[in-house]
Amino acid sequence: MAGLDFLFSPSSIAVIGASKHEGKVGYTVLKNIISSNFPGKIYPINPSTDEILGLKSYKSVLNVNGGVDLAIVTVPAEHVFQVAEECGQKKIKGMIVISAGFKESGHSGAVLEQALVETAKKYNFRILGPNCLGIIDTLTPINASFASRAPLEGNIVFASQSGAILTGILDWSIEEGIGFSKFISLGNKSDLDETDMIKELANDSNTKVILLYLEGVKDGLRFFEVAKKASRIKPIVVLKSGVSSSGARAASSHTGALAGSDKAYSTAFKQIGVLRAHSIEELFDYGITFSLQDIPEINSVAIITNAGGPGIIATDTCEEEGLLMARLEAETVEKLRTNLPRESSIYNPVDILGDAREDRYEFALDAVLSDSNVGCVLVILTPQAMTRPLEIAQSIITVSKKFSHKPVVASFIGGESIQEASKILINNDVPCFEFPESGVKSLAGLTKFASLKKIDLYEEIPRFDVDNEKVNEIITKVYDDHRLVLLGHEAAAVAKAYGIPTPKVELAKSLDEALEIAERIGYPVVMKVSSPQILHKTDIGGVVLNLENQEEVTKAYYTILSSVFKYFPQAQINGVSVQQMVPQGRELIIGMTRDLTWGPMIGVGLGGIYVNLFEDVSFRISPFSRKVAFDMISETKAYRLLKGMRGEKPSDIDSIVDVILHVSQLSQDFKIINELDINPLFAYDEGCLALDVKITLEKS
Repeated sequence: MAGLDFLFSPSSIAVIGASKHEGKVGYTVLKNIISSNFPGKIYPINPSTDEILGLKSYKSVLNVNGGVDLAIVTVPAEHVFQVAEECGQKKIKGMIVISAGFKESGHSGAVLEQALVETAKKYNFRILGPNCLGIIDTLTPINASFASRAPLEGNIVFASQSGAILTGILDWSIEEGIGFSKFISLGNKSDLDETDMIKELANDSNTKVILLYLEGVKDGLRFFEVAKKASRIKPIVVLKSGVSSSGARAASSHTGALAGSDKAYSTAFKQIGVLRAHSIEELFDYGITFSLQDIPEINSVAIITNAGGPGIIATDTCEEEGLLMARLEAETVEKLRTNLPRESSIYNPVDILGDAREDRYEFALDAVLSDSNVGCVLVILTPQAMTRPLEIAQSIITVSKKFSHKPVVASFIGGESIQEASKILINNDVPCFEFPESGVKSLAGLTKFASLKKIDLYEEIPRFDVDNEKVNEIITKVYDDHRLVLLGHEAAAVAKAYGIPTPKVELAKSLDEALEIAERIGYPVVMKVSSPQILHKTDIGGVVLNLENQEEVTKAYYTILSSVFKYFPQAQINGVSVQQMVPQGRELIIGMTRDLTWGPMIGVGLGGIYVNLFEDVSFRISPFSRKVAFDMISETKAYRLLKGMRGEKPSDIDSIVDVILHVSQLSQDFKIINELDINPLFAYDEGCLALDVKITLEKS
């Protein structure tokens, strides 16, 4: 933790803007630091007074004798720049700028914030904030915030871009008895951000799980690399807001339309091993479970319940979350059959009936946890007239301690009658949830983390011999023509230069040229309108297939132009491309869209005209290994078709993997390519062909 020790365990703190007036932020921050029993030196800074809360006050941080590790700044925004200069001259290590009025307030505030960051760089100190609540470390201890209460001590870190969510969770956690190692308000993230926190806290011995509330990731590429490594050490759970479709940028390609900004976040998180929560409740369900339970050795769950309905609901949720229902050993089944009432269900889920008391719960839980096929257990209770929740809770605690290597969570469904029992469970390291779905999702989080730790981080990312010069030449010509969209034959030439197989294709600017090209390529041929404004040619009659002779080529030429002029009269027509007609294959789409946060995102799935209807596409952030490219294919419904159905020959999946990897390399080598679609890619039992390639460039 040496990197950010000045933030979480400083030896000395200056509170710049400290106040002796109760209700002022500078008063609350100083009082909280003192009340938290901070062991270091505290220096209030206020030019108008000599003493605050029993401590000597200084007119400036420059008047303090000795060094200062950390400055907490609460003065108005317009004075922060001067304060930063003085802090730099004092050689402080870091500043927490609580003051608001920076980029969140508009252009003038953004200018102030940039000046603040430049000052920090000039003097080589770090900034948390501005516009933040501050930080709390329960182990130091230090409460350098203006929160009204301090959290209980625990092993959860919660870092949030929203100060209001921090204060709300803090208040709630005290009532629930949930403890934290650190509370971190990120604010505007002018300097220190979520990635800095993950990098440091991954190796913090006082922290078991990292929870984040984010409205955006500041530096996607850095987050990707840092979190990928950190998530193998410690679970990271993120609640990302701003997921509405209205927030996604407009996209011209199929891949871009399917890969909105929220999809990019989900893809990146999945790829680097970050768990994504979809509500505040789910975020803390994960946090509580990770903080109290160990990681399971196998991905299988057993369910014990005193009611059939909740057991079925939990089973359904297991399937949705990818958590396997444990197949109980014959010995376990026989033990349950012998000792439980005849009406009980002795298979998983194990229904011990509504009249079950603590002895029956204890026996069933012990029997199930003794089974080597069981990785974790969910215990469900619904209150009946004969149910004794407190005693049952104690039985669960006793057995779970005996099998501490296997996670046990509970779901006590009800109101007042089960509240005390639920608290007893949590206080004894057994997470207890209101409803079984939450319990299942939390166990699924544990198993996902266990799987992630086994993934090889250093799989080879392949590189291929390609013709970069050819691609540069084509792109230069496109920009010279003041275009951003490559014509069909240009896009095909780019694909070919990168080892992606395509049918023969040439551009005809007249009927005579079309006839000449058709003869040269060989019949049958396909003809397509060539226009930078028309990306989806089939929609307007801009494609004619299977032309067998000159007469058909002539007719198709005039048909295409007539249709285009009718439906798209403003379009710039560069000609008609003539392409080799190839045999029908299984239709796929392979595409790339460049996300603003994460960079190139590659997709593969079922292609053709139904791509937007079925949305059968798997995504990854580029670059990646050959194994990941194969995993992408296997995640789609198209994979079943590719393997061959009802006696059909399987497709050449290796060749599809090659195309995915070549597209990935192209997206890395040419960052000016904004979107790319190969749709369809025809897959055959040997090889594949990119029939239609669309490429859109960034503005130069």
